[in-house]
Amino acid sequence: MGKNIVQKILDSHLVAGEPLPGTEVAIRIDQTLTQDATGTMAYLQFEALGLDAVKTELSVSYVDHNTIQVGFENADDHLYLQTVAAKYGIIFSRPGNGICHQVHLERFGRPGKTLLGSDSHTPTGGGIGMFAVGAGGLDVAVAMGGGPFYLTYPRVCRVNLVGELRPWVTAKDVILKMLEIFTTKGNVGWVMEYGGPGVATLTVPERATITNMGAEMGVTTSVFPSDEETRRFLVAQERGEQWIPLQADPDATYDKEITLDLSTIEPLAAAPHSPGNVVTVRSLAGMPVQQVEIGSCTNSSYKDLMTTARILKGRHVHPRVSLAIAPGSRQVVQMITRAGALADLIDAGARLMESACGFCIGNSQSPPTNAVSLRTSNRNFEGRSGTRSAQVYLVSPETAAAAVLTGEFTDPRDLDMPYPAVQMPDHFYIDDSMFIFPEQADPTVEVYRGPNIGDPPHNDPLPEEIRGVVTIKVGDKITTDHIMPAGARLKYRSNVPKYAEFVFEGVDPSFSQRAAENRDRGIHNVIVAGLSYGQGSSREHAALCPMYLGVKAVIAKSFERIHTANLINFGILPLLFADEADYDRLAAGDELIIPDVRAKLAHNAPLTLHNVTQNVDLPLTYHLSDRQRNIILAGGMLNFAGSHQAGQ
Repeated sequence: MGKNIVQKILDSHLVAGEPLPGTEVAIRIDQTLTQDATGTMAYLQFEALGLDAVKTELSVSYVDHNTIQVGFENADDHLYLQTVAAKYGIIFSRPGNGICHQVHLERFGRPGKTLLGSDSHTPTGGGIGMFAVGAGGLDVAVAMGGGPFYLTYPRVCRVNLVGELRPWVTAKDVILKMLEIFTTKGNVGWVMEYGGPGVATLTVPERATITNMGAEMGVTTSVFPSDEETRRFLVAQERGEQWIPLQADPDATYDKEITLDLSTIEPLAAAPHSPGNVVTVRSLAGMPVQQVEIGSCTNSSYKDLMTTARILKGRHVHPRVSLAIAPGSRQVVQMITRAGALADLIDAGARLMESACGFCIGNSQSPPTNAVSLRTSNRNFEGRSGTRSAQVYLVSPETAAAAVLTGEFTDPRDLDMPYPAVQMPDHFYIDDSMFIFPEQADPTVEVYRGPNIGDPPHNDPLPEEIRGVVTIKVGDKITTDHIMPAGARLKYRSNVPKYAEFVFEGVDPSFSQRAAENRDRGIHNVIVAGLSYGQGSSREHAALCPMYLGVKAVIAKSFERIHTANLINFGILPLLFADEADYDRLAAGDELIIPDVRAKLAHNAPLTLHNVTQNVDLPLTYHLSDRQRNIILAGGMLNFAGSHQAGQ
């Protein structure tokens, strides 16, 4: 029996476990990437694990999130990252070089390789034929040290693309259509593998847009074949020798298959406040727009910005609209500058932002109060933009540009102009001078640590019983942004005691103080949640900071993949209601006991929660491998790894 692309890559990298869907396996990681919002903690953990050098084929540290340096914190962290990279043999991408996913696709992505990144949009690499997965920083630290990455061997859905996109319809509309079909929950443990004749009509940047935003479906990753289009992209990046063909075998099998006719898709938008709230652009026509932001790792490629520039050339931004452009990489800036497109954008009235995450993570360009903001990024969670009352819509660059000209939501097909089709260049401008390439690890380098940088806190081993309270009860689709705010708060990412003051800040501002008081009194904190808890970013601080505050368990109807792994890595027990209706039998403030939790977990036995306040017993379940149970018993990965090293 033949293999699909996912099986070909995973099976060739398998180091432990059986390649059976739903079972835990370990794979070898070829490449890693980090960014500064999550990378600082990843490297602090790398140091805490006692590792002396990076053992991957390639590891890159990018600075792309907190490039706005208000106060000393971000600048100090950047210097920490640069010196750590020099000491341990990591490529360092300096601030201004671009967004990690865009830059990695351009300069380092290779078909058939595995990529692990401390960012949830690492699946962007699937656009070039990689098995690229987002993870918490601790998992990335282990992989950089040569350890395997553990994941559930996925089920694979074949997305058979047929037809061809019509003018003004884009790859962004394709992934929004996928989100309309699959929604943002219920897809844990799946990989989307794209195939069919329609694939050949999509460029690598277009494929990368689709795999990038596939993260919003909650799948492990998404992957495209490596074909002639992939080869052309690599040749244009002067990396043609790194190309390999990679296709599914003709007799490959899948756990599910769907067909998507590209010619039937129309311009779409994700309405507030979820990437899964998909509607047609035409249904929104006429809605006044106050802000347009074009960029982010989803839509900031050369093709995206050249198309935008051609739409706006010779025209002007509507008086009602503020337009900002954030190119995805320095290469993109250099390319559009040489093509004259940058001048066209500025002439039209665009504000040029740095090649960084910027507006996508809410650390700049927050909209006015109650404003409608059209963005080409991948998430529109409430408040993520920095303005809680803003109405953020996710759209393609073409739809965004149409609103720039008209001042309102406009289907770009209704613009009075021909579609400005942009061809991929035969050669990209290559300038790698903003990378620092270490020849090898240098143990003599002194790592810089500013006053905002502290050691990663360790947890205590799992207690014999969990005896505490429901410190907070939340609903469905709680994202890591709800748990740990991004934006201006991210500058405390290296200072866990300080960052922990803002846990659930936008949901319940008193949570942190209440949890800390419980912790100091020896009372365990328990979080109760609904469906799809932990959506969104790979930000491990959404587990690390609650751990610091004494959270011992999260009881939910369901969890998302990366956050589950992060909870386990920091010794927090992810528990499920045996009956989802029991969610209604717990209230904030209820006193709880989970008796014999340590002994029962050690023997993989069922757990029962006793609600002391309501005098009711509730059965709980969990889905943990032997390895994961041992990590939780130890109080987290750092304790677990330390005990193993001590025993060697």
